[in-house]
Amino acid sequence: MPRILIASNNRGKLAEIQALVRGAAFELVTPAMLGLHLEVPEDGASYAENASLKALSFARLAQMMTLADDSGLEVDCLGGDPGLHSARYAPHPGATDADRRAILLSKLASHPPPWTARFRCTLALGKPDGQVYLAEGVCEGEIIPQERGQNGFGYDPVFLLPSLGRTMAELTLDQKNRLSHRARAVQAALPEIYRWLGLTA
Repeated sequence: MPRILIASNNRGKLAEIQALVRGAAFELVTPAMLGLHLEVPEDGASYAENASLKALSFARLAQMMTLADDSGLEVDCLGGDPGLHSARYAPHPGATDADRRAILLSKLASHPPPWTARFRCTLALGKPDGQVYLAEGVCEGEIIPQERGQNGFGYDPVFLLPSLGRTMAELTLDQKNRLSHRARAVQAALPEIYRWLGLTA
């Protein structure tokens, strides 16, 4: 079975993507499984730049096709922040997801709700020869002031899906993988993954 490297060691992200491709005609492997250690600075000017940089860096190191993603939370009243800096929104090293959520809510306190927002994900599929394919997924919602739910990670406990009346953290993994930004990006990329592998979907 063909193997594709996923350029991440984030447990939550890995669980989501591995569930999304369960039953596919290829196997996802992680850097840890291959004994790879590579820190790629995420200093691009867009999600696409960051995702492409990670995908190509790992593809060249491992000499195999690689998936990478970059994603963020964009809050309208904050001018699209935290955006590209979502994972690094807390200024101090060692900050947790809870720290980042607390900073977000503190910055929103002076703005009247509703705090409309979206999760955006760009997925890059890279080859060692430098070829890159990009796919994007977006999930619209709003931020709420009280955390709800125990599932997911990141900003999920404060990201409400108005049509469901639940936060992303109140969804099961299967439910989240039917509508999340990352799920939509992966689904958009799957036909190209199969084409690159010379497989039939």
